[in-house]
Amino acid sequence: MEGLRGAIHSTESFGAVDGPGIRFLIFLKGCRMRCRYCHNPDTWDPAGAEMRTADSLLDEAERYRSYWGRRGGITVSGGEPLLQIDFLLELFQKAKARGIHTALDTCGQPFTREEPFFSKVEALMDLTDLVLLDLKQMNDKGHRQLTGWGNQNILDFARYLSDRGTKMWIRHVLVPGITDQVEDLQSMRCFLEELKTVEKVEILPYHSLGEPKWEKLGIPYSLHGVEPPTPEQIAKAEEILYRS
Repeated sequence: MEGLRGAIHSTESFGAVDGPGIRFLIFLKGCRMRCRYCHNPDTWDPAGAEMRTADSLLDEAERYRSYWGRRGGITVSGGEPLLQIDFLLELFQKAKARGIHTALDTCGQPFTREEPFFSKVEALMDLTDLVLLDLKQMNDKGHRQLTGWGNQNILDFARYLSDRGTKMWIRHVLVPGITDQVEDLQSMRCFLEELKTVEKVEILPYHSLGEPKWEKLGIPYSLHGVEPPTPEQIAKAEEILYRS
């Protein structure tokens, strides 16, 4: 019997920054957040996606397995992959059966402790070796202005992952004037110190390379003219978030 089909945006054979080692990247379609700096707005709407089975994706991934070494594997990103949690469960179950390291790149927005989602995420985390969690903004009001959604359930997701022992890499996109405020970065640092399983914190400098996609889709790009952070601005954020 053929399994579930996931709404797939694209795949990438040799990802070098989305988890340890060399990764096969699977980008799913569908996202509720509307991050003002999103460089893949074409992943928001699941309409028009290529519908694929877990086996077809894993068969494709394993063509490149010789390049992974001992640390590589697959990373599922988006869009927001947790919106397709049933498909994710099947994909990661089959990946683990093949001995493949699994990483999940998520903003955590769909997380809830309500059923039936919570039991599914519990089962998924049993199959997930690493979560790459995007913390966009610590201030709830600022988070709503940036993404259209609050962040309380996202912070709860981070605490949940820490409590259950799931390894995390934290990512933060640094946007001058929006996500680089000292007070917010200090608040993030304090929050991260509460978490027990954070292996790495990454600052991702904002860029406007996705702006043409917004224009093509006919969506106004509200960050037009915002420049990437300077080396000094990046260093300041690193001083706050990385200090030992």
